[in-house]
Amino acid sequence: MQSSQIKHFDYIFTGTGLAALMTVYKMVLSGNFAHKSILLLDQDVKKTNDRTWCFWEKEDSVWSSIVLKKWDSALFANENFKRDLNLKPYQYNQIRGLDFYNFVFKELSKHSNITFLTEKVTNINELDTHVFVGSEENRYTCHYLLNSIYASSAALSQTKYSVLQQHFVGWYVKTEKEVFNPEQATFMDFSVEQKGNTRFMYVLPVSKTEALVEYTLFSEKLLSTAEYENEIQIYLEKLGIEQYEIVEKEQGSIPMTCYPFWKKNTKRVLNIGTVGGWTKASTGYTFKNADKKSADLVGFLHTSDPIKMTSFHKKSRFWFYDLLLLDILYRHNELGSSIFSSLFKKGDPQLIFKFLDEETSLSEDVKVILKCPKIPFLRALFVRVFSYKLI
Repeated sequence: MQSSQIKHFDYIFTGTGLAALMTVYKMVLSGNFAHKSILLLDQDVKKTNDRTWCFWEKEDSVWSSIVLKKWDSALFANENFKRDLNLKPYQYNQIRGLDFYNFVFKELSKHSNITFLTEKVTNINELDTHVFVGSEENRYTCHYLLNSIYASSAALSQTKYSVLQQHFVGWYVKTEKEVFNPEQATFMDFSVEQKGNTRFMYVLPVSKTEALVEYTLFSEKLLSTAEYENEIQIYLEKLGIEQYEIVEKEQGSIPMTCYPFWKKNTKRVLNIGTVGGWTKASTGYTFKNADKKSADLVGFLHTSDPIKMTSFHKKSRFWFYDLLLLDILYRHNELGSSIFSSLFKKGDPQLIFKFLDEETSLSEDVKVILKCPKIPFLRALFVRVFSYKLI
């Protein structure tokens, strides 16, 4: 039953995933929004360890205190070769979802201008002077809405931009024998059967007997849970692991697309996170991109008066690089292993990570791109240019 009174806020965040929580946390840290009322609406209470985020970093950040594990070295492998990657000056960092939620909510709970309600959003309606938000329990209005609730229909109902999924199942296992190298993460191991797709194993060891072992695909269609888990079992056996305990499981699917979500931003509604195009389209990495975008957004919200939500997003050349890679993998999903293997077999790991962070110069871009197989990318470029689907 709906409340008769409509509560008003300066900002409402619909959905409280990574992007929303990072943004509100940084709004608090900035000290510029203490006089603004902020509502966070989500049907999920964020009390479980539902995911793991990883990212590479050169220096400590505001998230350093909740990093579970750091690695200076990573392994890349396929069926033909293995390469140890020296990541320095980068470190590969792992953060558990529950640790992130607890860290952010501990700070937000200290501020009376911030309200968190566990309610399912059912209606969003933008009016000229405000935005109306309805939930199953209540009605609200706000000056500006930041939405991160992802609806796949917009991206899937069009054919101009390729849409893949980074989908995975992970087991956090504890073994009887000491089998893992806690000083090295397995970044991508393509030695598993590809079966016409882009498939790899991902291993994050926190000790000699404990690791997150994840089976991941970059492809269009999801698998049954049993198929992912069967591949994890096979991989563990290949590592010589016979006795182990499954401590936790995680499962997810991240959209990989260059679809221009930001074109749906309006004067008072800004889409953020995955639905705002914040996910790195070519890799599915979200944490580092969300960290950068949320910082930019906080500055934008503070300085833009009146706010023009439609002007927040800026498209770069990296968007175009991602577009070509996704076009290739959408049409020829079996090429993923060869593309990533070409990149990492002889490429400079530090330069590759800088490139994936979208921080390279144009000349550095060329050095990375030349490591990739040229024919698939030239074909993808040709199709984009001559089918008028370039932008």
